[in-house]
Amino acid sequence: MNEVRRNEVRRKVAVVTGSRAEYGLLYWVLHDLRAEPDIELQLIVTGMHLAPEFGLTVKEIERDGFAIARRVEMLLSSDTPGGVAKSIGLGVMGMSDALEQLRPDVVLVLGDRFEILAAAQACLVHNIPLAHIAGGDTTEGAFDESIRHAITKMAHVHFVTNELSARRVRQLGEDPRHVHVVGNPGLDHLKRLTLLDRAALAESLGAPLAKRNLLITFHPVTLEPGESERQFGELLAALDTLGDDTALWFTRPNADTGGRALSAALDAWATPRAGRAHVHSSLGQLRYLSLMAQVDAVVGNSSSGLYEAPSFRVPTVNIGDRQRGRLSSASVIDCAPDQAAIERAITQALALDCSAVVNPYGDGHTSARIVAALQALPARAELLKKHFHLIETAHA
Repeated sequence: MNEVRRNEVRRKVAVVTGSRAEYGLLYWVLHDLRAEPDIELQLIVTGMHLAPEFGLTVKEIERDGFAIARRVEMLLSSDTPGGVAKSIGLGVMGMSDALEQLRPDVVLVLGDRFEILAAAQACLVHNIPLAHIAGGDTTEGAFDESIRHAITKMAHVHFVTNELSARRVRQLGEDPRHVHVVGNPGLDHLKRLTLLDRAALAESLGAPLAKRNLLITFHPVTLEPGESERQFGELLAALDTLGDDTALWFTRPNADTGGRALSAALDAWATPRAGRAHVHSSLGQLRYLSLMAQVDAVVGNSSSGLYEAPSFRVPTVNIGDRQRGRLSSASVIDCAPDQAAIERAITQALALDCSAVVNPYGDGHTSARIVAALQALPARAELLKKHFHLIETAHA
């Protein structure tokens, strides 16, 4: 692209990230926004990135060479409903301060976590256009479902991962002109990232891969009070039936309600099984995807099992309702959150032929589509004055 004219004002695009998984999905979007001469990238880092117990992943962002415009502390050392609600309140206040200081032209957010809800609320009252990635998805087993749809109604531009999600966003009354089907930005890694081979990965992990390997992440099920620990216990019981030739690679749960209890339960279970159970607060995107490419199956209830794993032709055992309703490929095996069902699903996954699986979340060129759409945004006033686009039906 030609250099920006000397007197031309660059569009200021603020991007908010609050978790390791979300940053991994945003990486190439951030990379490409930073490279555009007509865009000033303002990176706002918050949530789990700033917490040592979750790996202090802000350091990973800095190692990747991104300048951090603002750090917004919001995560309390409590994952009770009251603690999370208070964290959201702190987040709204911190984001408000950041927006007043940075004065972005548009704010870009991804997903459905409570940190992102705080950012969206602050943008709403500051009259700053909001662009939202991955709206229209459904995950019926977590309150993230409601957060995601709430952000859709607060957003002005929608970058959705598939056509079904686009239909849902339009059904929520959003302007079809501002709904863009772009795919999942996490798939851009497959086109642009050189993964570690098996030997280099083992060296980086500090432990060799086994004859058989599982990548496991289990997050709290926030719409089922008291169920997270029980379901996680069922998963651990199922994993105990596997032989010593199977290595278990865990990433810790998110900072959702009940997440710390799951993390403590994981440590108590993994410690006497240290030879085959490996627990990481954060693997980083390169190691995580490199490991995903090498394992025999992905197990748990993380969206990465539905988003990225199909592109590696790796089967996924999707446990319980946390991801229920999300579009999935033929490589995803859904199962109930009980030991017997999980054991059967793992056995099925290890025998599943995924060689012909097609990932329904895009082609790995999502970042370019998002950047182009941000560059072509209409005037601020046009975006802010939203009109509810009613979809007429035969029964209306």
